[in-house]
Amino acid sequence: MLPGSIQISGEALSGAETRDVCESLREGAVRLLSLRGCRLADRDFARVCRGLAETRALAQLNLNLGVVSSAPRVRQLADGLRGNRSLQSLFLHGSPLTDAGLALLNPALSIHPSLVALDLGDCMLGDEGINLICGLLPPDGAKSGDQVAGMLAVAVASSRTLEVLDLEGTGLTNQSAQTLLDMVENYPTALRTLILAENNISPELQQQISDLLSEGEEEEENEAREVTAREKNPWICQNNSNSQMVLMTSGLGDSLLAETEM
Repeated sequence: MLPGSIQISGEALSGAETRDVCESLREGAVRLLSLRGCRLADRDFARVCRGLAETRALAQLNLNLGVVSSAPRVRQLADGLRGNRSLQSLFLHGSPLTDAGLALLNPALSIHPSLVALDLGDCMLGDEGINLICGLLPPDGAKSGDQVAGMLAVAVASSRTLEVLDLEGTGLTNQSAQTLLDMVENYPTALRTLILAENNISPELQQQISDLLSEGEEEEENEAREVTAREKNPWICQNNSNSQMVLMTSGLGDSLLAETEM
């Protein structure tokens, strides 16, 4: 079946109707999805955003007139955009984003590879929001250091082998550092060393990233020590957090000498 369109306006969608929409997204059967002015339960909106992340066919998404109505929904939409690679047009006209909401959405917008049309009209944006929009439109078409860092964070989060990343003196700012901090905090990664010296990044953010990387390394070391301990003491079996069963055998292993519960 060729990709088609789903266009619904001003209706309250049931859970069953939302599931049908999401199934069509996952199957790649929808190229245009318009839920203009529709009312969805929070759980159903989250399902649509997961469908957005999974689809490889959707080119246009219309969520005009208040569908993206809260900060949690902005975050869910951002997660969907981070996983999506096909969307070309996103319409959010009349959504109460405010500057704070656009700030949540901006990292995902800045790294999306295919988005060419974005409607943010009547979204209650102020000076900060306009500055964020300007950042999406470099005059010479070049990506800023922060935008490149955002794309790099996506690649690092998906890597299972990269352990050291040197970004010294690459023109990054606190925006880049926050994106990298979110990556380290929320995604399993093999990264152990991240060098951010000679950038316009606050010492506090650098320290937070360093602490998180150190915690991950310590957890791995503790797990390795536990495995080694179990290998050296095969007769120690911990039943639960309150007791241990210790079995002792002779050096020849041919008789049970004692069984003690501690």
